[in-house]
Amino acid sequence: MPISDFIDGLPLVDHHCHGLFPVDLDDERLADSLSEAFAPAPPGTSHWDKPVALSLRRWCAPLLDLEPFCAPADYAERRRAIGAAEVNRRFLAASGIGTYVVDSGNRPEELCGVAEVGAIGGAPAREIVRMESVAERVAEGGVSAAGFAQAFEAALRESLGDEVVGLKSILAYRATLRIDYAKPGDAEVEAAAGRWLAEIEQTGQVRLTDPVLERHLIWTGANIAREHGFPIQFHIGIGDPDIELHRVDPSHLTPWIKAVEPWGFPITLLHCYPFHREAGLMSENFPCVYFDVGFALNWVGPSYQRIMDEALELVPFTKQLFSTDAFGLGELYYLGALRFRTALARALGRWVEEGECSGADAERIASLIGVENARRIYKV
Repeated sequence: MPISDFIDGLPLVDHHCHGLFPVDLDDERLADSLSEAFAPAPPGTSHWDKPVALSLRRWCAPLLDLEPFCAPADYAERRRAIGAAEVNRRFLAASGIGTYVVDSGNRPEELCGVAEVGAIGGAPAREIVRMESVAERVAEGGVSAAGFAQAFEAALRESLGDEVVGLKSILAYRATLRIDYAKPGDAEVEAAAGRWLAEIEQTGQVRLTDPVLERHLIWTGANIAREHGFPIQFHIGIGDPDIELHRVDPSHLTPWIKAVEPWGFPITLLHCYPFHREAGLMSENFPCVYFDVGFALNWVGPSYQRIMDEALELVPFTKQLFSTDAFGLGELYYLGALRFRTALARALGRWVEEGECSGADAERIASLIGVENARRIYKV
């Protein structure tokens, strides 16, 4: 069997994705969804003029009964004519994803929930709890500075329903990864919580960015991960416009990884581009570290093959994972799965043709990266 046929049949485990927009999108909102900033393009330009949008027009248009490379306006109009529910159903069904592991903490008011993702995709869906979202709910609930640490841990534990399979930190986007990773003391946490609560009262904005509180979150999360055998996910590299790119290299996490490594829970690095080579090296050096390049395979458009080739350079085959990082648009689930299958099949097929890998080994590698690694560490 050609390796491409084998990979096409894999029931992929998408270990990092989000919910779907349950409503029809107007032209502007659809275009804005093609940007990580979710903001209008500069005057005289369009978000349709970027690699991910080119890929949508090429590969996603036929699933909406359109010709490849149709005009953006025709794409948007056809999407509304079919309706959001059918659009989402078509793309998730075509993705061949067998399990969804959904981050429920990112703009949940705009997206369908975890169970709905599974119902639309016709596959099991499990939940990842975003720790910053829990902390922000606690802060909104009127907690005191002295009571914040205990209230956060209690709320985090209460969030661990039967469908939860891991925790997540967006430390990289809030305080950056270039921080002191020593576990903060009680007085230090209380003082930081007091500053944050005063800031919330003054500005009305509830957004956790304090590095002391972020350290408290990840150390609290580490204790829970150790108890439950949960992975903790960390965003790395490319992402929202508030990142400082030089401070989100995964190597900055090294002191914390070394400190918690004896506890034995997995640490998964998400996105990783342009630090996917560094992430691969870290997965070689640390038994607890895993990584993916799912976000990049979607957003780099036709350049996706190079990213996969580089991701495979050093990584143990037992340490790489599949994800789409799809947010809002059903297209991103389908496109992410398509790019992953195509890129991995090309890479492994070339290895087989060049005598660097047997066909049986290629199938095993594909199964590990696409399915088995995630099943093992998330227990799905």
